[in-house]
Amino acid sequence: LRPVEISRENHHHKKGASVALMFAAIGVVFGDIGTSPLYALKECFSAEHGIPFSADAVYGVISMVFWAFAIVVSLKYVLFVMRASNHGEGGILALMALALRTAPTGSKRSLLIIMAGVFGACMFYGDAIITPAISVLSAIEGLEVISPDLTRFVIPVTIFILVVLFFIQKTGTNVVGKLFGPIMIIWFVTIGLMGLYQIVKYPAIFGAVNPLYAVNFMHEHALQGFIVLGAVFLVLTGAEALYADMGHFGVKPIRMGWFFIVMPCLLLNYFGQGAMFLNNPETISNPFFLMVPEGFVFPLVILATLATVIASQAVISGAFSMTSQAILLGFVPRMKVRHTSDQEIGQIYMPLVNWTLLALVIVVVLAFKKSENLAAAYGIAVTTTMIVT
Repeated sequence: LRPVEISRENHHHKKGASVALMFAAIGVVFGDIGTSPLYALKECFSAEHGIPFSADAVYGVISMVFWAFAIVVSLKYVLFVMRASNHGEGGILALMALALRTAPTGSKRSLLIIMAGVFGACMFYGDAIITPAISVLSAIEGLEVISPDLTRFVIPVTIFILVVLFFIQKTGTNVVGKLFGPIMIIWFVTIGLMGLYQIVKYPAIFGAVNPLYAVNFMHEHALQGFIVLGAVFLVLTGAEALYADMGHFGVKPIRMGWFFIVMPCLLLNYFGQGAMFLNNPETISNPFFLMVPEGFVFPLVILATLATVIASQAVISGAFSMTSQAILLGFVPRMKVRHTSDQEIGQIYMPLVNWTLLALVIVVVLAFKKSENLAAAYGIAVTTTMIVT
């Protein structure tokens, strides 16, 4: 059979379809990067890193977050890497297939490209296992803010939510996107307003846009600063999923979603957390849930739980796309692939990948028990995939 090539760049959606796809994409693609505020800054100021708390340190870290978004996500992924489309598909294996066209078959260069691509794919699978575990755990840990007695429920509730999430995968990315899109819009608007609420009390935090704060922080703290930079990297988790999920929605809806909704709301929240630290340093213990008055914590835990379930969606659909490409490239034996949309060829469901991921995610939750224990492993998986890209 002659392969049918569908290039999404030439595949014009009807007018208004891009906006509809953008909202569906927000429900699937941006969940991972959108839930990083739950744990990223808490990890940056962790006592283990030994960074003495000061106004300069807060400005330095927030400055690093801002420039990480501008350079790594906006410039590298959204504007640059997403141009590398292999018949509309994205992700590290699609990139590898494109790179192999420049190397003679069987040459050392082609072998090197294949090794890099497969290694990057392995790291992305690591990301797909750790993301659901760390995201859902960090949301359910909000129960501890309400009452320490609720701590014993964190792991059972987390596992129950993960099982439900993997069970609904077979309905397809489009259905999941339509279901989750409105919730994620509410999530991004909420975290943006939470940030604004704190910024109003300390508007000077906007000075952190100056990159000199980040440079001075790294210069002053050297090795510790480098370790903190690893924690800052947690704000970027999910950028690789934007590229891996490109085949599900196309480039334009993802770009629109990032620049118009996701990036502004995320930056407001991170700047808001920074403003709150400067006003009240004790809030570092669990900054995200302490951004709101006490009466709002429980509704926020529920919304955060929904958002983290959705965050896991980004890497799960990315893992389906990645495995489908690996089958086409001959790296993985053939397995059942169900197409779940009559409009987008990239929207697929793979039962074997789905249930294997669920089993591994549950093992990770039971082994690590707390979101902070997973942060380092998560950082390694994400940074390595990004370096290979």
